[in-house]
Amino acid sequence: MVPIFGGRYWTVFSTVILIIPCVWLGVAIQNTATPYWVFIVIALMCGFAGANFASSMGNISFFFPKSRQGSALGINGGLGNLGVSVMQLIAPLVIFLPLFTFLGVHGVPQEDGSTLWLANAAWIWAPLLLLATIAAFFGMNDIASSKASIASQLPVLKRFHLWLLSLLYLATFGSFIGFSAGFAMLSKTQFPDVNILHLAFFGPLIGALARSAGGMISDRLGGVRVTLINFIFMAVFSALIFLTLPGSGSGSFIAFYLVFMGLFLTAGLGSGSTFQMIAVIFRQITLNRVKQEGGTDEQAQHEAVTETAAALGFISAIGAVGGFFIPKAFGTSLAMTGSPVGRHESVPRVLHRLCLCHLAGLWP
Repeated sequence: MVPIFGGRYWTVFSTVILIIPCVWLGVAIQNTATPYWVFIVIALMCGFAGANFASSMGNISFFFPKSRQGSALGINGGLGNLGVSVMQLIAPLVIFLPLFTFLGVHGVPQEDGSTLWLANAAWIWAPLLLLATIAAFFGMNDIASSKASIASQLPVLKRFHLWLLSLLYLATFGSFIGFSAGFAMLSKTQFPDVNILHLAFFGPLIGALARSAGGMISDRLGGVRVTLINFIFMAVFSALIFLTLPGSGSGSFIAFYLVFMGLFLTAGLGSGSTFQMIAVIFRQITLNRVKQEGGTDEQAQHEAVTETAAALGFISAIGAVGGFFIPKAFGTSLAMTGSPVGRHESVPRVLHRLCLCHLAGLWP
């Protein structure tokens, strides 16, 4: 959408519209008779947050040279991913505060004498979204040369590298989002005596900070090299996690927690290094293709920038699928077998092995 509407206007729209599901969610959770379909619609509207993130990755690629793409994309993506950790840290705190009583909101008394204001977890973001919208409107710029139609962006879907790199990003960013959503649930089911509420946010925090580092390191050492080494560690951590679960024994929460932090770390590093690869690889293959077809240097540069931005947006959206797939796999395994291990290979381990095979073909 950035090449069509411009980075500034699309960011303003996709930010301000998020106020609607935030306010609506705060109203819906106060009524126990709210039907399930309402929450589905709210969740779909929250998808504009993903569109905002994906478009920001494509937009920022226009502003930085190839040598700094990894750092720029890593910092932008890391700050975006930081929202997961902030949400998991702030939400459990604000629901105990009477922040919106001036709107007539009444808390729900608990058995221990405390009072919960669940609407706060949604409404607290509305004023921040409004400030972000104003900042984007007055502080962002559009690049006229980045304009492109939908038709000119769709050919990128025919590129083999788009689907290959989508798989790599699904295994890294998808793992980060999936682990962020499923870590607390998995901890609670396997270690019910441990209060995970105040510890869960550390994982997404580590992953978000690591993403920035992954992009910077890749600019210096090369994205393929960093991503390959990172996937080896991801595969090792994915295997180790099942050795820490209770199973037939007592398990070890400390070991489980530390190994999971390692998974968050490598998922973040891999997200940064994979996006550096996307920017560099697509720019180069597009330049080569246009020149082989007899295009001018100016045409080659324009198409390289356009296709790179389109690829970053598409791949970013595909990677978010992991946010559904991984928690669903854990939940299905628990329901069918009573264990997150199940009778089959875990989804993360299968993904990481596939990606190791693909990366071996990209190694220079």
